[in-house]
Amino acid sequence: MQQRAINVVLTGITGAAMAGMLVAGVAAASDDSAPSGDKRLLSQQAMNTQEHKTAHEGGRKDSKSTSKDSAKRTKKSSKALLAGKTTASYFWDDGSGVNGDTGAPAGGKPMQKGLFASPSWPLHTKVRVTYDGRSVTGFVGDRGPGSPSHRGVMLDLDTYTFRYLLDGEKPSSKYNAGTGEGHIKGVKWEVLKWGSGAGKRGAPRPLG
Repeated sequence: MQQRAINVVLTGITGAAMAGMLVAGVAAASDDSAPSGDKRLLSQQAMNTQEHKTAHEGGRKDSKSTSKDSAKRTKKSSKALLAGKTTASYFWDDGSGVNGDTGAPAGGKPMQKGLFASPSWPLHTKVRVTYDGRSVTGFVGDRGPGSPSHRGVMLDLDTYTFRYLLDGEKPSSKYNAGTGEGHIKGVKWEVLKWGSGAGKRGAPRPLG
């Protein structure tokens, strides 16, 4: 009887101990698994954040690089290939016969604003002319002036460009600048792009 009571007590103690150990084990397992899951989640988030940061920085670098390349291209495209100064006259040849009009321009394009005549440069050469702070960009579309080119007049400008450079105004008609001035001294010219038409590159040369 006494021995049986002792056995019952021991069995109860052992069962309680095993139950306690089982609960502790489950709790421990639960505690260990939670941080592990959190660690994996945090690790994944950190990787995503790093990848986003890297991609963003790469994008900014690419953007800066593109902007820098664009600025270089713009600067290069606006640089003159050749520059100088000359005395400029004006003309308007459209086949009307007015003021010694000789007919259609030699370059094959109709007379227009921004069409200049050069005694030697290749036709369709892109040229910028500047005087007194005013500038006009045009192209060589005709030959001229004739004999004045032997006296240093190396550009013949259309009437509108001539009058605009002179005082910023418009001519009284396309055949007459309307100021009594036939020449502008000290006009700056800049060759921006050589044309593919007939002519010679380099410093302007007198006609013929």
